Amino acid sequence: MKLYDITVKNKKQEDISLNQYTGKVLLIVNTATHCGFTNQYTQLQQLHDTYHNQGLAILDFPCNQFKHQAPGSDEEISQFCSLNYGVTFDQFAKIDVNGENEDPLYTFLKSEKTGLFNEEIKWNFTKFLVDRKGNVVKRYAPTTNPLEIEKDIVTLLQQGE
Repeated sequence: MKLYDITVKNKKQEDISLNQYTGKVLLIVNTATHCGFTNQYTQLQQLHDTYHNQGLAILDFPCNQFKHQAPGSDEEISQFCSLNYGVTFDQFAKIDVNGENEDPLYTFLKSEKTGLFNEEIKWNFTKFLVDRKGNVVKRYAPTTNPLEIEKDIVTLLQQGE
């Protein structure tokens, strides 16, 4: 399986093929609205504003698996992010990133880039950087500020020019 073969659900529960992101640099993040890292939405939006027109797409997948820090419906999560952080990048339906009901996207991502000790996602705001060809290039810890990833994003964006 390749990244572009995967279908996910948007926040309206509609099927979205990741094939529509072919040729873009992707930053895929599992998020939560009631987490100590929730303020990272600000930096994610900043990256989106700066690099979206150059081919960056940020894909936000809310996840309620870690101490139930993403309560609410997909619409409530989207409204929270819009009102509090001005989020305009692509947000999707809430998913599981580990376990029996793990989304196939995260099965793929984790198989491509394991974490420090194993492949399980340890917490909210784990980030995966994907190049324009759909290759998972790097995995970042939840503690990594999104702006620390900027140089890696720029490198990948320049490779496609």
